[in-house]
Formats: sequence, C-alpha cells, structure tokens
Amino acid sequence: MNFKFKNIKIRQPKFWLLLLCLGVLNSCYSFTGSSLTDEKTIQINEFPNNAPLVNPTLSQQFSTDIQNRFLQRTTLKGTKENPDILVEGEITDYSITPTTIGSNTVTNQSTGGVVQESQNKLTITVKVHYENKLHPDFSFDRTYSDEAVFNSNLSQSEIESSQVKIATDRIINKIFNDIVANW
Repeated sequence: MNFKFKNIKIRQPKFWLLLLCLGVLNSCYSFTGSSLTDEKTIQINEFPNNAPLVNPTLSQQFSTDIQNRFLQRTTLKGTKENPDILVEGEITDYSITPTTIGSNTVTNQSTGGVVQESQNKLTITVKVHYENKLHPDFSFDRTYSDEAVFNSNLSQSEIESSQVKIATDRIINKIFNDIVANW
C-alpha cells in the first residue's frame, strides 16, 4: 500500500524548530512541581510530643507518616549520615476544646424533646525546622497547625483513629508542599 500525503506539507525548518522548543520546555518543567533537583538524601528525625496534653501514639504516628510521605512521593533516599535535607521538629499543641453549640437540632423521637448536638475541635500544632544543605536559602523554621471538628459523642479511641489522622495528614501536606513544591 502506498500512502500519499498530498495535502500535508511539513516545512522542515519550522517543524524542527517547534520540536526543539518543545524539548527545551519539557526539560524546564516538571509535572510534579518539585523544586528538589540536586538533593538526593533526606533525614527526618522523630517529632517528640511536647504538648501539654499528650497523645501517647501521636509522636510515632506523625514521624512515620511524614517519613513515608517524602520517601514515597519523591526520589529522595532516607539516610542518617550527612543528608542533603534535614527535617525535624516537635509537636507543640494537642488539644480538644468544645465549640459553640451549633444550630443542629434533632428531635428525640422517644421523648419528643429537642436535643442540640455539640461539637468539639481537635487542634494539633507542629513546629518544623527544615534545613536544605545544598540550597540554604530554602531553609526555614515554621509552625503548622490544623484542626478537625467532630461530634462530642465520639469516644477517645474514635477521635484518635479518625480525627487525629485528618489533622496530621493536612499538616503533613502543608509541610511537604512547602519543602518540595517551594511555591
């Protein structure tokens, strides 16, 4: 079979110029948005829980989750010796406070009365020290905080299994984006 492309004209110089431009643009842009180009290794130390109210599993859970985030979503390798990037910090606040009673009202069918549901707010605050040894201008010390609002009838184990995870995931996302995306 012979195919003839009579109507298609590729002007060679323009085609090659376009191809060259696309190649140059591709080398300048990364779809991950990562600004970590020279860095190869990372050390993430444990984040001790120095909050007045101590959740006994929070330090280990947070430290493991942030390590996993960096090791799974970047090409960085974990190390304990001479890292290109050092991330460390501490958990400075873990608190559960009642919020104002909302306008949610529920009619109790057994008594016929109206019950107002109250909610609590979990707040977690983490202080982070980030040191980029290859690009010291990117290094910073910042405080990150997030909260989760939940019904006050949740048990302590339900709070720790669901609400703590919500707040820590959002904090880890903020830290990760500030370090990796550097936007």
